[in-house]
Amino acid sequence: MVQVMERTRERAGLRPAERHPAIGAASAPPVFDAKGLNLWYGTRHALKNIDLPIRENEVTAIIGPSGCGKSTYLKTLNRMVELTDGVRISGEIQYRGRDIFGRGFPVEELRTKVGMVFQKPNPFPKSIYDNIAYGPRIHGIRNRKILDEIVEKSLRGAAIWEEVKDRLGTNAYSLSGGQQQRICIARALAIEPDVILMDEPTSALDPISTLKVEELVQELRAGYSIVIVTHNMQQAARISDRTAFFLNGEVVESGETDRIFSNPDDRRTEDYISGRFG
Repeated sequence: MVQVMERTRERAGLRPAERHPAIGAASAPPVFDAKGLNLWYGTRHALKNIDLPIRENEVTAIIGPSGCGKSTYLKTLNRMVELTDGVRISGEIQYRGRDIFGRGFPVEELRTKVGMVFQKPNPFPKSIYDNIAYGPRIHGIRNRKILDEIVEKSLRGAAIWEEVKDRLGTNAYSLSGGQQQRICIARALAIEPDVILMDEPTSALDPISTLKVEELVQELRAGYSIVIVTHNMQQAARISDRTAFFLNGEVVESGETDRIFSNPDDRRTEDYISGRFG
């Protein structure tokens, strides 16, 4: 088993000591902590007794076959899942010690702290500048100088400033798919979130754009906690500090990415990572 996992890790280019310096901070309190989380779509039990902490300044990869609950779990963290009819939830999710389902935690405040990047680039049909300034304006910022600073800082943070600084008035739809996705990441950064959720952010991108987004994720971990859903085992191995394997709505196991890929506790994890199913 170890040999199979080592080959998978080598193909992924995983070098834990170099790529995952944040590991070792397990004693820090989690940013998110799900305990006994269950979710139903009508009668379908989509998430089953999820216990999963998300730690600060780390990249957590959520892996598993289609329909296993990965995206549902991600959208539960910022309560976007509740926009779907027939959703019922039990259990709890704590965000920095606060119950995200509690009356004292407005959903608008939660979504300010927890940004989201979707599977397909979804810039607004507006200029590059207005895409980034949209969130700050919603939060009452109107001063042009302040908006200019936020736009530049966010675009720099998304590693796309140099590519677009001379055409901020251009419609974001004129950009390539990879650039559009980095604009969406910059848009998320503009409201200064604490956590960034990414749902298959590179699945619609070419290899070069995928590499740029992966490099960006590595850089962003210094200032953000990131949760990324991915079907790509090599991607999970390359960029994540921790990995959680979902199957049929359950967390089969989770832990440091190096261990999950090289010496998993559960045979089902080994079978999935080595390509025997999924």
